[in-house]
Parts: sequence; structure tokens; C-alpha cells
Amino acid sequence: DRREDFRTEVLGLVKAQMVKNTVIVPVGSKGGFFVKRPPAGGDRDAVQAEGIACYQMFINGLLDVTDNLVDGKVVPPRNVVRHDGDDPYLVVAADKGTAKFSDIANAISAEHGFWLGDAFASGGSVGYDHKGMGITARGAWESVKRHFRAHGHDTQTQDFTCVGIGDMSGDVFGNGMLLSRHIKLVAAFDHRHIFIDPDPDPAKSWAERERMFRLPRSSWEDYDATLISAGGGVYPRSAKTITLSSQARAVLGITSDEPLTPTALMSAVLRAPVDLLWNGGIGTYVKAESESNAEVGDRANNALRVNGGELRCKVVGEGGNLGFTQRGRIEAARKGVLLNTDFIDNSAGVDTSDHEVNIKILLNDAVQRGELKLEQRNALLAAMTDEVAHLVLNDNYRQNQALTVMEHMSVQRIGSNAHFIRTLESEGLLDRQIEFLPSESELAERKARHQGMTRPELAVLLSYSKLKLFEQLLHSDVPEDPFLSKELVRYFPEPLQGPYAAHMQRHRLKREIIATAVTNSLVNRMDATFVLRMQEDTGQPPAAIAKAYSAVREIVGARDLWADIEALDGQVAESVQIDALLKIWDLQRNLTRWVLSHHGSALDIARLVDRYGPGMAALKAALPQVLVAHSRADYEVDVEKWQGLEVPAALAEQLAKVAELGAAFDIVEVALAGDYPIERVAATYFDLGHHLDIGGLRRQIEALPVESRWHAQARGALRDELAAQHCALVRQVLAGAPAGDPHPAARWIERDDPTLKFTLGMLEEIRSQPVDYPIASVALRRFAQLVQAGAKG
Repeated sequence: DRREDFRTEVLGLVKAQMVKNTVIVPVGSKGGFFVKRPPAGGDRDAVQAEGIACYQMFINGLLDVTDNLVDGKVVPPRNVVRHDGDDPYLVVAADKGTAKFSDIANAISAEHGFWLGDAFASGGSVGYDHKGMGITARGAWESVKRHFRAHGHDTQTQDFTCVGIGDMSGDVFGNGMLLSRHIKLVAAFDHRHIFIDPDPDPAKSWAERERMFRLPRSSWEDYDATLISAGGGVYPRSAKTITLSSQARAVLGITSDEPLTPTALMSAVLRAPVDLLWNGGIGTYVKAESESNAEVGDRANNALRVNGGELRCKVVGEGGNLGFTQRGRIEAARKGVLLNTDFIDNSAGVDTSDHEVNIKILLNDAVQRGELKLEQRNALLAAMTDEVAHLVLNDNYRQNQALTVMEHMSVQRIGSNAHFIRTLESEGLLDRQIEFLPSESELAERKARHQGMTRPELAVLLSYSKLKLFEQLLHSDVPEDPFLSKELVRYFPEPLQGPYAAHMQRHRLKREIIATAVTNSLVNRMDATFVLRMQEDTGQPPAAIAKAYSAVREIVGARDLWADIEALDGQVAESVQIDALLKIWDLQRNLTRWVLSHHGSALDIARLVDRYGPGMAALKAALPQVLVAHSRADYEVDVEKWQGLEVPAALAEQLAKVAELGAAFDIVEVALAGDYPIERVAATYFDLGHHLDIGGLRRQIEALPVESRWHAQARGALRDELAAQHCALVRQVLAGAPAGDPHPAARWIERDDPTLKFTLGMLEEIRSQPVDYPIASVALRRFAQLVQAGAKG
């Protein structure tokens, strides 16, 4: 219905879709279906019939040139010259306009004998109804809840004000405005009306919105006028002017008493000083001051569009696509508005479609083998609706959490982010101008001002990092690692995990599912730049990094710790959760680097878990008893600190222990090599570190300034060298000590050894002055000489 601008809209949707694909298996795109010659003067039904006829031609055309699978073998289409390899995987996901066409597409799939059957078009009569599940809105609401938690506000228990774009008949707007009974929707507009309710009763207005949502069709005119608070009303957009009450002007932050045109009023709604702006509509309503309306490409909303810097809301939820330009988002974020991007907020719909397709592929295998009847499959699909929603919403939650942690580290890691952008550009994977990422000079300026990157910018880095890593893992042996078959099982709803485990191993997209799961876990937990940094620090490929990360995650028990931290949502300040997550992030990073440095690229995850898992568990159990006295005191202070921040006692103890686990693998290696108990090695390790003040030197090395990635690598090399010398000395101490000696480190340090005394004197001198790179290098050289002297002795 908008011939003049549909190409512009499709381009925007394609861009959003490509980065939205990071949470799903297929590499997909987005298209616009436009009927160029509708029936002249035709009524709604005639236009719809013509649209369906054209859609059927389109789907038939797609399948006519797509490979098929017959009895497990790829069958190319007839009369087609192929210039690519076998690729029978093609799915379509309905969107606005074609949302009810899934059954039509699946009927054509059946006519073609296409191997996917009704998995071809998701969301049909035997599939997951996105509007019925409210899944897109619920996914975006995870973003809203996260932003409000940053303000110390719980959307599910505390009232908040909201303005919106859309009406209650729409999927995203309608479902979204029912996701909390504490919404005070003070204003909204769609293509027909403007709704104003200056002081709504949250409970009564929620009930009325729900009533409207249940109607077959509705508009804001259907809202019960008796429930609208004083000074409110519903106004047609066709009115010449609208005279607002004092209450309406106050809630919208309008100072003028003059009547407003509907366009001016809608602009005022967008600029209202409220808690939340919820976009559930079609169109682009917010741009940057530096952008012209012509650049935006949505002429219908030119007159009412506002700039990101003019927004006075605290939080934005982007349930709809393209509601903001990316520059508009960045401008709003730099003014303090909390928001992500549309492709982060509303990814739940495509994520649900992806799960539906992969579940159907799995179950269709059982149907074809006669192990399951089609009716049973359909009943099972319906019964798992809530399970699928839970899996999908977890993806939304985790991406939001990842952005929060990245934002928290953004100032200190702006150099890493800049290097990551440069690397992607040099590989031809990213055009920073197209993605509106800051230039080199702007990044340097932000660094000088101690400013980081905004959430909308970080969202782009997060997504590009996933797109790149997915391809790297897919073309590696990572999906073949037997240990990671757990990730395949975890992808599916729980009712399928036991009965259909064998079918999962035969799943056509097994490799893609595993690569997607590993990618999402690694990037969500460790940030967008982690893999690149690890590659440059260790020289190991992404596949090895993914395996090392997965092994460490298992050995440390990180998933249990993450779950315990996430369970504190709304119970502790968000900053407390971020600090806790960063403790685990630091341990994961250090131990992943250790594995890569000591084991290279030939990694077997199960063997790593078997080698280090028992020792890690024993070390955790031995803490804090094996620490020296002052470290035990620090541990107790740390536990009390976490508990003082409302963290439960058991988790507080675990977090305090995390700080002491960085040397766990060194300790385990010494124990295995000498057949010593973990407790004895750990006590000696910490005692020797205390006598030589290795911890103090390590902290000084960590504090060395980093101006470039070369500084970062130099600092990492110093840190690794210190750990290696510490380990070598522990081996010497234990090798020369009687079996029953309770304090071998103290006895060793008291020796009358000139090399040792010289080293101790030098360390004492270093403690009294700031350490730079040359001083740290000299100190490490002395440790190496100490090791050599001990070896000769």
C-alpha cells in the first residue's frame, strides 16, 4: 500500500534482519511483498485474493529453484543450472501483511513434496502463533525490564508512566501494553487517533486495554470514555486543531496554551517526560539532529518526527522495526536515554520461528520412522509453547545482559572496541559508515573524554562478533566435539531432551545449532572483542578459543554461578550483579588464556574437564583454609561485603573464592606432576606468594597503563611469565621438603642463599616505587634466576 517507499523500508528491514540472525541458525534476509497491480476499484476481499494469488506464485517460484531432500539425498530442481553447492534448507517466516499466509505456503510445500513439510513456513495453524504467544512484545519487554532495573525500578511491581506508538489491536503494541499491571499509559497514537489519559488508574486501564485487545478489531475510539482520567480524551488525526486540558499539557510537558495540530501533538507525545516510550507501530519516528527527513525515507511521518536528543523519556522499548534511525538511537543514548536497537529488542519472533522449524525437523524424523503419529507431534508442539517461549526469552535476557556488561566496561575497553572495528573493516566484514559507528578520530576523542560507546553502537559490535564467530566455528571441528552435543540438547525444550536425544544426533542442522549455541554463550558472556583478543594474545584460532572457553565454563561451574546471580534480579542493585558477573568474567578470561597457552589448539573438552575438574572442586573446598592469614582475613571481608549488598551467604562465599581461583590450573598441574594433595600444593603456592609478595607484583603489573593492543599483549606476557616462575618455584619448594613438613615455603624462604636474599632485597625496593614495564621485566628476570639457582642446587 506504499509503493513510493517500500524499497527503502525493505532495505532497513534487511539490515535489521542480518544482525538479528545472530540468535538463530539460518543465514536469512528480509523481503517486501508488494502487489503492483491490485484490482482496480476492488474491495478489501478482492485485493486480498489478488495478494494471495501473487504470494502463491512467489512461493512456487522459490521452491521451483530450491534443492530438495528425498530419502536423505539432495535432489536438485529440474531444468535448473546450479552454480552453487547443495542447499536444500529454505524456510519462510511470515511478517506483517503475510502473517496469516503460513498455511498457504505450507500447502505449496506439500504439493512440491518439499522435505521440510509444514516446517517450511513457521507460525501456521500447526505452529507457534506469535501474536497468541505475544512473543515479540515479551522479548522486547526483557529489554524494558533490564533498563528499568538500571534505574532501580521494577516494572512488574511499581507504577511507571508510558507513551506509545500503536493501538491495542496490534500484536506488539497490544501485547506489550498488557505485560505489566503497573503501566500508566498517558498517551498513544496510531494512524487514526491520538489517545490522552493524563492520570490513569493502572489496574482499571490495564483491564480496559485487555478488553480492547480481545476484540476482533478495535481502535482508540473503542476505549471506554468513562475510564479516561480528567483532562483526557481520544482525538482523530483528521482534526484541524486540538485544544488540550491543563492536565494533558502537564503530563506531556507542553508549556503553551495554544491549540495544537494533530501532528504537533504527536510530536509532543514522542517528547513527553515519561518513564517509557514503547514503539509498537510502523514507521520511523526518531532521527538524529544531523539527519534530514529525506535521508530517513519515511515520508508519511516527516511532519511529526523528532530528534533523539529531544526525547525526555528514560527508557525506550523497540517492539517495532525501524522506529528510530540508528543515529537517532545513538543521539538519544548520549543524552542519557536507555535503549538498545530494534534488532536486539524484537528478535524473539524470528527466534521462535527458528525453534519451531528445528523442532519440526526433529519430530518429523520420528514421524517418518513411524515412531510418532502426526497428531501426537502436533499435540506435543502445542504442549511445549511455554517451554519454547522460555528458551527464546532467555536469548533476549542474555543479549541485554551482555550489552549491560559491555557498556559497563566500555570506557576502559574503548581501545579494544576500536581495534575490533578496524579489524572487521580490514577483513571487509563491516562498513562503519553504513552501521554509523564512530570514526577513528571520534573514538580517540571519546577516549580522551573518558567516554565509551553507547548501547546501540555496542549492539552492532555484539551482533557482528556473533556473525563472524558463527561462520568460523561452522567451518571448524567444534560442532564435532562430543562434549558439545550437550549444547544441541540444551537448544530444545526439556520434554524433547530425553526421548529424542538420538534423533537430535541425526538432525540435519545439528552442526549449525551447536555453532550457534557456542557462539551465543561465548560472546554473550565474554563480550564482542574477546575472541580477537585471545587470538592475538595466544596465536590460537577461534575454534580452540571456543573449546577452551567451554571447558573452563564447565570446570569452574560458571553456569550455576551465573544462574544464582541472575536470580537476584530486582533483589539487589544491578551494579552488584554486574560486579559479580565481572568477577566470573575475569576468571573465565584468565583460565581460558591459560588453557590456550598450555594446551595449544589440539583441545579435547572432555579431557580438559576430567583433568582439571576434580582439582578445581578440591581447591574450592579447601578455600579459605589454605590461604595465608591476611588473605583469609581479606576473604572474610569480601564475604561480608557481598552479604552487605544483599547477596545470599552461599553465593557471597563462592564470589569471594573466585578471586583466589586464577591459579587453579597451575596448582592442579603441580599436584598431578608430583602426586601431591591439592591442599598441600595450594597452601604452599599461597604461602610462597605471600613471602615473595608475588601478589603485590601481579597487581602492579595489572595496573600498568595500556595505550594500545601491544601494551595489552606486553602486560599479558609479563603476567603469564610471573605465573610460570611462581609455579616453578612451588615445584622446587615441594620437591625439597619432607613429606610431613607443614610449612615448606617458610622453611625454603629462611635458607641462607645469596641469590634468594638478593631477590628479596630487590623486591623490597620495587615495593617502594611505581612499577613500569622495564622494572617489571627486571623483576621477572630475577625470579627466573632464582628458579635456575634452585635447579642447580
